[in-house]
Amino acid sequence: MTWWRVCAAITLGVTCASAQSPKFEIPVTSGAMSNGLRYVLSPDHSAPIVTVAVYYHIGFRIEPRDRTGFAHLFEHLMFQGSQNLGKMEFIKLVQSNGGVLNGSTRFDFTNYFETVPANTLQTFLWAEADRMRSLAITQDNLTNQQGVVKSEVRVNVLNRPYGGFPWLDMPQYANTNWYNAHNFYGDLRDIDAATLADAEAFHKTYYSPRNAVVVVTGDFAAAEVMAWIQKYFGNIPDAPLPPRPDLTEPKQEKEIRASKTDSLATRPALAFAYHMPPRNTPEYFAMGLIDQILLQGHDAKLYQALVQRAGVTGDVSGGINLLGNMFDYEGPMLWMVSLFHDAQHSPDEILKLADAVIDSLRTVPVDPATLERARVKERADLYNIIGGQAGFGRADLLASYALFDNNANYVNSLEGQFRAVTPAVILRTAKEYLQPTNRTVLTIVPGKTTNGAVGK
Repeated sequence: MTWWRVCAAITLGVTCASAQSPKFEIPVTSGAMSNGLRYVLSPDHSAPIVTVAVYYHIGFRIEPRDRTGFAHLFEHLMFQGSQNLGKMEFIKLVQSNGGVLNGSTRFDFTNYFETVPANTLQTFLWAEADRMRSLAITQDNLTNQQGVVKSEVRVNVLNRPYGGFPWLDMPQYANTNWYNAHNFYGDLRDIDAATLADAEAFHKTYYSPRNAVVVVTGDFAAAEVMAWIQKYFGNIPDAPLPPRPDLTEPKQEKEIRASKTDSLATRPALAFAYHMPPRNTPEYFAMGLIDQILLQGHDAKLYQALVQRAGVTGDVSGGINLLGNMFDYEGPMLWMVSLFHDAQHSPDEILKLADAVIDSLRTVPVDPATLERARVKERADLYNIIGGQAGFGRADLLASYALFDNNANYVNSLEGQFRAVTPAVILRTAKEYLQPTNRTVLTIVPGKTTNGAVGK
């Protein structure tokens, strides 16, 4: 068992924080092929399994205008067959070998992965290359998956109480750039409007080797795997990538208040969000620790204030990037808090209590004990990601830094980046980013009509 998994199993994690601890380091071998495909290998011989993950640098943030939900729709198409594997045969191949698989569409990438016995690794590198090269894009497959995705939208959003709250709703109120502010799950009319030509162009453009990274973690020999990647992916034709759109958000100058009526809701709900600092800055890492101090766990200040002392809610949740973690996104992001409450407690009453807690970080430097506890919690979360899901957590981090920063090895600097955050950096970050003018407040009101945004 590698040392960081031992560390993650220690409840307090203090032993792992000592100066005598081994240096935190994931083995990383990375490179790129002539067609632009990047690869990252990270061996772990603790169990005879491997994870193969292919990440494409296209998420729902930059899907085509008037085609909302298209990136998610295309994720479904990737399981509908390819030149050598018929419809759903990829899934059957994984399951018949005792493996598990999944795919997902996120803000800035779409990913596909399978965790399988190590002796089948070559087969699944071939299978992933087969659908990258020769996906079966047919009208029948497209029509079928349009119906599946529309049903998913109805089940998960339209016909569910609090559907899309807050992860889908909040960005549409807090952001002004269309790429960050549109309906990521997709308007049903836009999903219906997707054509076969749209799908073919999308695959050719965004599912090309130059827009992808292949990550392999687990029990393998690096030289052998590199040869297989070259064999199966190396001759897939390159394709030029269009310029990436401008994803920047203008600075928010005043608080935004929005209200949404939900005919299926039984209790009011409240969410508030602040725009995050840019990734990989000192302030970004400080916000990771602020998240631990204010929100994560029952020792967090917002839980103590709102649940334990005031009793205005039974729980409080949220964080940085609700669709993943604070490491696996690229563009603008929100730090978000959400809760459900009884009608006798107004949103303003709850916000007043929350502001008292948040303002304490904006006015007084955090004490050393609180900061160290936040570091321990953050470190435990990081180790749990790395050691989690039989290698997928590690693959997710490596793929994200390879795609967004062209530096998979950056993952080995994360612990040091959090250690470098001082009380002064926490104070400076809280003053700049946790101010009311940088905040959007969204309320869910049980009822029969739909209200729009106020102040947007």
